[in-house]
Amino acid sequence: MSVNVDPKPTRNTGVLPFYRFLAKHPRDPVAAFEEVGAQAGGRIVQLNMGPFRPYLVTHPDHVQHVLRNNQPNYVREGMFWDPLVPLLGDGILSDGEHWQESRRVLQPLFTAKYVESLADRMAEIITEQIDAVVRPGEPFDVVDGISAIVHPTIVRLFFGDRISSGDIARLIPAYEVAVTATWPRLLMPFVPNSVPLPGDRAFRRSIDTINTVVYPRVHEARRTATEGKDVVSAICRARADDLGERGDRRIRDDMVSMHGASTETSATALTWVWVALDAYPDLAERIYKELDEVVGTEPVRPSHLPELRYLKMFLSELVRLYPPGWILPRKAVETDEIDGVTIKAGSTVMISPYLTHRIEEFWDRPEEFDPERFAPERERDRERRHRWSYFPFGGGPHKCLGQHLFMMEAQLLMASLLSRYRPVITATRPVRPRLASSLRPNQKVKLTLVERNRT
Repeated sequence: MSVNVDPKPTRNTGVLPFYRFLAKHPRDPVAAFEEVGAQAGGRIVQLNMGPFRPYLVTHPDHVQHVLRNNQPNYVREGMFWDPLVPLLGDGILSDGEHWQESRRVLQPLFTAKYVESLADRMAEIITEQIDAVVRPGEPFDVVDGISAIVHPTIVRLFFGDRISSGDIARLIPAYEVAVTATWPRLLMPFVPNSVPLPGDRAFRRSIDTINTVVYPRVHEARRTATEGKDVVSAICRARADDLGERGDRRIRDDMVSMHGASTETSATALTWVWVALDAYPDLAERIYKELDEVVGTEPVRPSHLPELRYLKMFLSELVRLYPPGWILPRKAVETDEIDGVTIKAGSTVMISPYLTHRIEEFWDRPEEFDPERFAPERERDRERRHRWSYFPFGGGPHKCLGQHLFMMEAQLLMASLLSRYRPVITATRPVRPRLASSLRPNQKVKLTLVERNRT
């Protein structure tokens, strides 16, 4: 039985008692992380979480060292990663040799050029899903409603006509459970997998459901790969020599990982769109005006997107304040030194875009939602800012392949909804992030889409 225990602090780093912050914010663990990040002030600190003592790394120089300069020494193991291995497997979201192979296979399918080739089909699917999901004037849960648009869009792009609406409907809640059920292990990563925790059983059931849906699609794609234009067919062609159960598992791992990363990134980030629009009505009006001028009463097409400049600025700021991958843990393979701090082999290093994007040294008014930070005329300001002060999609060799897919889908979905409807949200208390693998809201947020007055 192995227990995930990080080494005791070295003499050249401070220690912050994380559980005291957690006790101060018992209903808002993310607020505890925010307070820790503020006290760290960009310094490398070690968090006292009982037997688990990870290093918190937030300064852009230090982030660059871990994700780029000495990236091979910091691997996706421990903390977040180990509980997710049964879901993600040994592919694009793993590390080492298998990750390199998956990256080689998948990278051509997620370039800006390839994603643009999917844009017309993506726009069609998004319009179809909006028509199927939205009932004007009737409230729906934001997370569920946006997921009901995003998930089928990605699944149909990935699997084409190989997957039925019924199977898509089974995948959506299974992924939802898989992402959220592991939160007890995020708070108590020192507990061995052999010790049951709340959520474990639901997590295993969700994986069974995902496998039941995905494996038959992989087997079918294997048989007809030369004919298919979908992503799974392209992967099967690239892995034509990787036969048998091992090959099927590799394709399954990559499909599940890319599907999960793509849908979770989009659905989570787009959940916060409506919170921001509600909180900043003046910014919302700018988006509405731009959509009226560029799109008008037409269906949204990919050709509209280059002219929707403010919408893109809005999304860039959205993922600054609400990066879907809000925390990126790594494990040190060998002892290393970062800015005078010794990181012992086996230690966990926690990188957080969420915290780095809030450091005042690099961001003026960091808590304020301001899309103007990303205005074209402020390009010089961005060039002066540290390259690693903004990394909503990670960075280095492990940078998210799906960033182009996300921006395309997010712009098309926002433009399609907001050119037709005006959103009204209802929340029982201030909407805050809650602790999960991705940045989910801390409550049910109801959204009502009201048909806009076009007179």
